[in-house]
Amino acid sequence: MKDKDVKKIVKDSYSEIAKKSGNGGSCGCCGSQSEIDIAKSIGYSDEEIATASEANLGLGCGNPTALANLNPGDIVLDLGSGAGFDAFLAAKKVGESGKVIGVDMTDEMIGKAREIAKRYGYKNVEFRLGDIDNLPIESESISVIISNCVINLAPDKLKVFKEAYRVLTKNGRMYVSDIVLLGKLSEEQKNNAELIAGCVGGAMLKDDYLKAITGAGFKYRILDEDTDISNRQYQGINLESLKVELYK
Repeated sequence: MKDKDVKKIVKDSYSEIAKKSGNGGSCGCCGSQSEIDIAKSIGYSDEEIATASEANLGLGCGNPTALANLNPGDIVLDLGSGAGFDAFLAAKKVGESGKVIGVDMTDEMIGKAREIAKRYGYKNVEFRLGDIDNLPIESESISVIISNCVINLAPDKLKVFKEAYRVLTKNGRMYVSDIVLLGKLSEEQKNNAELIAGCVGGAMLKDDYLKAITGAGFKYRILDEDTDISNRQYQGINLESLKVELYK
């Protein structure tokens, strides 16, 4: 399948999720679990869920804001920010002296995130429309990048990591939660639109994913590997949620 076709599948799917959010059933790959149940199962506290409840669409596979040890004054970039759940949590940690920029390819998600930010008075958050493999961000302007179950959706993961490397400052860090494969998919699975949009069809084998990270110039440290997520959300497909810290 061509890259442009993959991007169209992802964009159309997440546009629909943004439109339907608030009515339940946001996440097509999560069975009967609610957005709150999913958030709890991947590491969000009750307080975090309550803080940004309208932005929680049940689409993550980890809690990168908890991993990142954010400090007041940090300039944070959220790759694939969706409705802004992680961005809003990060905004509270970086404070008025810091800033959070969310980038998403979907107009509807950007619109929803901006609406929530305005409603609740978030002054240190900005959402920009763009692709994570061609970021609308200045080079060496970001101190911390977070990304939650998004890079697997990009056809060219190496390009995404190269863009992340470009925009990070010299001592910048990146914290990623993402789905990686522990075994090969069939060609039918790779080309299944529902699996592509559901964070599986376009996922890389774990070793190849780590090679893409180093290929972009990063060093990395694996923080956690959640294999049980396969049974909770992905019908037993041989995969895991990988949590990893990247640094220059």
